[in-house]
Formats: sequence, structure tokens, C-alpha cells
Amino acid sequence: MAPPLSRRLLLRAAALASAAPALPPAAAGRARAAAPEAPPAWTVRPFRLEDVTLGRGVFADKRRLMLDHARGYDVDRLLQVFRANAGLPTLGAVAPGGWEGLDGEANGNLRGHYTGHFLTMLAQAYRSTGERVFAEKIRTMVGALAEVREALRHDPAVLNVAGRFSTAVENVRGSHRYVDLPAAVPGGAAAITLAAWVRPAHDGAWARVFDFGDGTTRYLYLAARGANGAPRFAVTASGAGGEQGLDGTAALPLDRWSHLAVTIGGGTGTLYVDGTAVARNEAMTLTPAALGTLTHHWLGRSGYSADPVFAGAFGGFDVWSRVLTAAEVARLQERRPADTPAGRGDLASYAFDETSGGTFADASGRGLTATLRRTWGGPSHPGFLAAYPETQFIDLESRTSPDYTKVWAPYYTAHKILRGLLDAHLALGDDRALDLASGMCDWMHSRLSKLPAATLQRMWGIFSSGEFGGIVEAIVDLHALTGRAEHLALARLFDLDRLIDACAADTDVLDGLHANQHIPIFTGLVRLYDATGEERYLTAAKNFWGMVVPHRMYGIGGTSTGEFWRARGVIAGTIGATTAETCCAYNLLKLSRTLFFHEQDPAYMDYYERALYNQVLGSKQDRPDAERPLVTYFIGLAPGHVRDYTPKQGTTCCEGTGLESATKYQDSVYFAQADGSALYVNLYSPSTLTWAEKGVTVTQTTDYPREQGSTLAFGGARARFALRLRVPAWATAGFRVTVNGRAVPGTPKPGTYFTVSRTWRAGDTVRVSLPFRLRVEKALDDPSLQTLFLGPVNLVARDPATRLLEFGLYRNAGLSGDLLPTLAPVPGRPLHHTLDGIELAPFLEGTEEPAHAYFRRTEPAVVLGGTDSGVANPVKEDGTTLLDEIWAGAPFGGKGALVARVRATVDAWAAAGLLGRAEAEQVVRTARAASYAP
Repeated sequence: MAPPLSRRLLLRAAALASAAPALPPAAAGRARAAAPEAPPAWTVRPFRLEDVTLGRGVFADKRRLMLDHARGYDVDRLLQVFRANAGLPTLGAVAPGGWEGLDGEANGNLRGHYTGHFLTMLAQAYRSTGERVFAEKIRTMVGALAEVREALRHDPAVLNVAGRFSTAVENVRGSHRYVDLPAAVPGGAAAITLAAWVRPAHDGAWARVFDFGDGTTRYLYLAARGANGAPRFAVTASGAGGEQGLDGTAALPLDRWSHLAVTIGGGTGTLYVDGTAVARNEAMTLTPAALGTLTHHWLGRSGYSADPVFAGAFGGFDVWSRVLTAAEVARLQERRPADTPAGRGDLASYAFDETSGGTFADASGRGLTATLRRTWGGPSHPGFLAAYPETQFIDLESRTSPDYTKVWAPYYTAHKILRGLLDAHLALGDDRALDLASGMCDWMHSRLSKLPAATLQRMWGIFSSGEFGGIVEAIVDLHALTGRAEHLALARLFDLDRLIDACAADTDVLDGLHANQHIPIFTGLVRLYDATGEERYLTAAKNFWGMVVPHRMYGIGGTSTGEFWRARGVIAGTIGATTAETCCAYNLLKLSRTLFFHEQDPAYMDYYERALYNQVLGSKQDRPDAERPLVTYFIGLAPGHVRDYTPKQGTTCCEGTGLESATKYQDSVYFAQADGSALYVNLYSPSTLTWAEKGVTVTQTTDYPREQGSTLAFGGARARFALRLRVPAWATAGFRVTVNGRAVPGTPKPGTYFTVSRTWRAGDTVRVSLPFRLRVEKALDDPSLQTLFLGPVNLVARDPATRLLEFGLYRNAGLSGDLLPTLAPVPGRPLHHTLDGIELAPFLEGTEEPAHAYFRRTEPAVVLGGTDSGVANPVKEDGTTLLDEIWAGAPFGGKGALVARVRATVDAWAAAGLLGRAEAEQVVRTARAASYAP
């Protein structure tokens, strides 16, 4: 079993707890674990979720929808696949389906991942709100997973249900359990009757009631459903082509008891269903005696490995060494065999009325005890925990190519479960969760540490099957809690050297790679750097980030097309319906945040704002739903695309990360310098920070991004530190700061942090003003394909057309260079405008309106200050237009400066033969006559 938590670990946790700052009042009384101290390599450190509370605004509104979903969702539904795998009662719960169900994509090979996401969401929700309902759900899930692991450590045990006459044994779908009969059943009888009470729970074709055979050559079986959906019996000594069969005429009803019987003797075989003969074959020459010695004797399992295990219940199984008459078979419907003229089977008789253990007594008098088994045996290590057998992990070790119908990212799923358990432990201090997490890593180490390095490199390089998500980050986080060397060694076993080495050398090898398979690898590498000091890990992560941002980034902050990366710098060439997988934005935010802990490059937080305020917010639909979280998978950027908030079959990876994103919006609003000398304000978001080490509170009041500024009010004790306010890279219209009404001197530069150092006192107020401008961002590979931003907010055109819309924006541009005067504001709707009769709205609104995130920029005529010069707007070979070059000189100090720019530009174009002299003069006259917005 997984080693118990050591005294050393418990003492370490106690020491961390005593050193941790006091909880803010809102969190007082909550049980929680002591989080490990931030790594020494971090020069800034985040605050805990409980240290930052969200105020009213767009983030709180989106989070409320997700919290309502979490409060009402029955977690027993998520636990169903885990309990089924362990052979435990599933409490009547129905699994969510989709990727979490056996009927979902790729046979449900990813099931269990969503449960991990849900645990993380609950942990974040509890830490953010302190609501008991979230803690109770966490405890329920952790307790159930502990029971699942314990059950998996032992041989399978009987699961009882009500039978036809007494109790019966149930094999829940997904338990992979069957009954193993002794070799003497059915024996070498020349005449035989086999009868069983069954209650199918699933309509899977070819699931066996019984199967006796020697591989797939010599066998006899009874399938609950054959090719025609009805029961089928067959016997053969020469494989499937030589089968002598009996086919029923109607499907067995689900969740209802049915009696099946087969008789063979004298060259005739008969199939009975509920006492009625439904098939007869008078040329059935084969009997068990003709098959010779057989190697498997099973109830519920097929000799063909691809066939499903029987899901349902067995209420009895009897074998007689003679052909029962039709009347005898009919009487078996009324009572147990012992109470009918047929009597108990003389070759075997199992009532399946055991209430404990894993064996079944034989009442035939022959003492042929049967045993309940798993098709896959059992875990290789007592720390194993999953919602499916260990077989996917085993298969991956010899696999050379992807096939997600057989192996779908098992270590990815393990990561989600591991992360959820760690978050549950940190939120509640539940040592069961930590023990489960530690056990999982012990199990993984026991598997992976035995494999050759070449095998590991091959595994991690396989698309999809070898995907492992953010498991390295989670393992390093666990190592920070346990301090166990094997946990850190395990994290390094996931090194994909060719990728790490290429990125460390700043060699871009991303073309053709699956985006979300690789992004979280680099967050893990940064954490490995924290734990080992190995520079190549950090260097690789920094360089990788620069290969994606901006070279493979869409305006909303997303990346990938059809889940994959294309060549560097190709944006327009990838626009379609399957762009910007939502998981990618989630993971790029994590990477950006983690890199910022090491190097306070404002570009990381500029990206963070971009992706958070656009793709992440826009990925959550703005309406409640009890069943689904309503989060996108892809955000298609094709013209007229309608966002799909119920993607695929449900419980997808992106819905899982969406659960998490919507419950941690506040995690990067504020950071502290590691030595406490500075407070970083990264995002302008309504929130209250409790900085316990300083005894200070900071309350940020704003309706940003509907408001173009924010107010920070200080409370608590006096404290001296530098306040570092992020100046967004887009903030070219000015960035002004006042403290207690007085302007702070200095010249804030876009794309930096502006510092205000002083001793802060309760009552101090800082006002930040950052006016928005309308600007365009051009696709790297097609400057005419553009997307609109107003400050941090991406604006989309709401229009059902499925062709690119064409817009011109210079016609009313202001002297500042701001394009906003060309748009008409919509009264009473901040951030909403119209252009040429088409509504422009914030991407962050989670609607199902057809939208255009990109448009074709067309400026056919030279129009200045709303006045058309009558001159066509000429274009250079590189796509630059005359108007582009004129407005590149903005901002202008006044109309005269603009006219001078126009004169210089048209003269240069005329001299180059790109513009006629008369046309040049007409443009200058128009510039002089026109009026301009500021």
C-alpha cells in the first residue's frame, strides 16, 4: 500500500501552518492545509484565492453561474465510473456521459478526468467563498475515492441485488468483472442443458452469458445479444466460420429478468427464452464432448477480447448432463431448479445468493466453487486509482502509434485526478486526499522507473495516447508537500528531451504539434526548474512562450487550429470553425503566470489580460444550467461563427478547464514581491486583497472594462512598500495616477509597471485612469485581415454572414490616431457600437450570436475627417496604403501637424510614382478643409 504520511511530513506541515499568515475574516474558521512555501526562485509570489475576494462585475457574474452549477450537481454521478471500476455500489447514479461515460467518444477512455477538474473547481470555490456545500461535496468525493482505492487493492467482492427468487450477483457496467468457473464445467457431456437467469443492464452486442473455449477456435457460448440484437448460442471446433448456431428472435429487455436455456443432444439444439423455444437446429452435431479440453470457463466474459463484458446481474446458472424437456424448462420459470422436476444441475448449480466474499458455492454436489474475477486482474501497485483498469497504462508502454480508441492519454487523466486531490487537500486539510495523491505518484513511479529511457521518450512523443497534461507541475507540487525524493524523480521521468532541448536552443519545432498536449509541459518544466535549478527547463519554457505569443496567437489570446499548431506566423491561413481550443488559453495563462513569478516581464501580464478578458470570459455562456457548465471547446473565428457551449458529447477537457477558470478569476489580480517590498496590481478588477503579512487591505472599485480606470482604497495598518501598477501595452492614450487626489509625477510607459512608493495608511486612495482607444491588430500573414480592440476588449461584429465583412475605419479618425470616432456608440450599452449598421460587441459576452472576430480592412478612398477627397487610396506592393502611412504618424498635436504629415506623405508617394501630382494636391486640400475629433 502507499506509505502512510510520515511523522516528518506531519511535523513539516505543522511548521508550515504556524508560519502561514492568518486567514482574512471571511475565511476564519475554515479547515485547510498549510500550503508549502513559495520556491526561492520566485521573485514575486501570488496570493491565495481566499486572500482576494471578487467585487461586483463581469467576473463575479460569470463565477456566480458556475458556482450555482457546482452547488446543484450530484457528485455521485461523477463517482459512478470510479465505483463501477472498483465493483462498488453506484448508488443508482447515472454517469454524466460524454467523455465521462462508457458510451462516449473513444469508448470513454478518458473517464475520470472530469472528476478531477470538478474537485479542483470545488476546492477553488470553497477557498473563494467558504461555503460549506463545497466542502461537503469535496469530502464526499475524497471519501468515495478512498473507498474505491481500497476496493481495488483487494480481490473483487460480491455486489448483491434482488434476484428472481432471492438475491443475485451484479456486475456493474464498467467493473470488468466476470465469474470464473472450474474446468469441470461443463465437462465433456455428450448431451447437455445450460440455463441461466440474467438481467442485462446494457445492450452491448456479443456480451456473453457464458463462454467455454480454447481461444477463438474451439468454444461454445451464449451471447445476450448477437448480430440481430437477440440472444445467440453457438458451438464450433473450427472458429467463427464453423459455428453451429441458434438465434433468438427478439432482444432481451434491459433491467428485467430473463431466463435463457440451451439444450444439445441427439444432433439437435434448442434455444429457450423465458421458457419458450425460440430457435431449433437439427443439424447441431457438436457437443461439449467434441470440443475436448478447454482453457476458459466463464460467465460474463468472451473469448474474443474486443467483446464487452456482460453488464447486469446473474440470478442462477445450472448445467445438466441431459437434455431437459420443454416442460422441464418451462417449470424453471416458476421457481428455483431444486424445487422443479428438473432438480439442480448435476454438472453445476450456482444460485448466486452469496452476500459477501468473492466465491460462489456449487450445489450440484461436485464442489465446483466459482470465483469472481476482474478481466485485468488487479492493480500493479496499491496506490493505483482510476475510473478504468490499468490496461491503458500497460498498453502505452509498448505502443508506437496513436489510437485513442485503445489508449487515450491515461497520464493526462491521472493528472486531473492528482491535481484535484492536491487541491482538495490544500482547501480542506484532508489528509485522505494527500494520501491518495501520494499513492498515485508512488504507483506511477513504480511503473515508469522500470522503463528504459528510450521507451519513455517514445511514449511521451505519441500524439494523444502519450499526452500527460500538467502532471509534472502537480507532481512537483506534491513533492513540495512530501519532500520525498522519488516524487521529484517521477516528475523528471516525463522529460520529453527532444522538445525541451529544441526549445532551450530557441529552435521552433511547434509546426504540426498538438497544442494542448504540449503547453502544460512547459509549466511543469518551470516547476522542475524551481525544484532542481536546472536552467534548461526555465530557458525552454521562456523560449516556447515566445514561439506562441504572438506568432501563433489569435487576437483573443487563443491558439491552435483543429487543436494543432501550424507554421510560425500563419494566422490568416488558419482561421476556421475549429480555432482557439479553450484549454490552450487556460494553459497559456498558467504558463504566463508561472513565468512572471521568475521574471516580471509585463508582456506576460499583457497576454494574461488579453486571454482572460476575451477568450476565457467569452468561453462561458451567460446563462445558468444545472446539467452542463456551458463552456466552449473551440472558439471558431470563421466569419459568422456561432459559439457552441455544449460541445461534442459533453464533459470534455475544455469544459473541465472551464470549471476551473470560472472559479479562480482572482488568482492573478495581485502579486507580492518575495521580500514584501512591493505589491503588483496586474489586473484592474473589482476585488479586495487582504495582505496579512502587512496587515493591509486593498479594495479595488471599478466596472472595468466598462469603466476606463480603477480606484484602490487602502485599509488596515500603516506599511511601506512600492505599489506597481501595470501600464497595459495598449494604453497609448495616457495613463494617469493620483494619490489622495494629487497627481503622481512621472511618465508611465505602455508595456511597463508604474511605481508609487510610500508609506500607505488607512484611507489612502489611488485613482488610475487609462483611457481606451480603438485600434486594430493585423494578422501576421495578411495585414488586411484585422481584428478590433477597444482598450483590452476585443470587439466582434454580430452578423449572420459567413463571408468576411469589409470595414473602413480611417474616415473619422481623431488627431490622436484613435479610430473610435468612426464608430457610433450604442446608448446605455457600454462597449457596444455600430459601424455601417452592424453591431460591434465585446467578445467577452457569452452569447450565441453569429460573430466576426476578424474582418477585411478596405479603405478604397482617401477620406479625412469625414470628407471624401475623391482620390482612390493607393497601395504599395507590401499592402501599405497611403492612409496607413499618414496615420502611422499619429498622435498629432493639432490639425496643422496632421496636414504637414499629409503633405510629406503625398509628396513622397508622388515622387515614387504611386500618386499623381493633382491627386496629391487634392488630398492636401481635403486635409486642410476637414474637421477632426481630438
